[in-house]
Amino acid sequence: MTNFLPALHEGHASITLQNLFRDALEAYDDWGANMPEPIVAFEGKRIPISEVFDWMKPCSDIMPANLIGIVTDRLNKPWSGEGPLDAMTVSTAARVMSVLTRRQLRSFGRGSIEIFADRFNHPVHASA
Repeated sequence: MTNFLPALHEGHASITLQNLFRDALEAYDDWGANMPEPIVAFEGKRIPISEVFDWMKPCSDIMPANLIGIVTDRLNKPWSGEGPLDAMTVSTAARVMSVLTRRQLRSFGRGSIEIFADRFNHPVHASA
């Protein structure tokens, strides 16, 4: 797992981590079938969205209302939380997105790293 991301502070994410999580959610939302895992950028480093979701699993912050739809639109059953006003935590969203990401990667068959590496592993053919 990525170890250069900022740590959570008593279960809360810094604004930097919140923005990275938002970027990962939006990248997932744009992820089409038969495409490699999306990558997001953090301080000049490229991170697969699955690592961002795994990193945010312990986060107890409440999900921003404008991002909940990215998560709930993919659920098989309607969202029903147990908190006041049925609030969803980032932890819940990260866990759901981790499962959805793994499922999409399984159906795709390979991760983005393998696809990227394959682009450079084809032998060059000389013209006759």
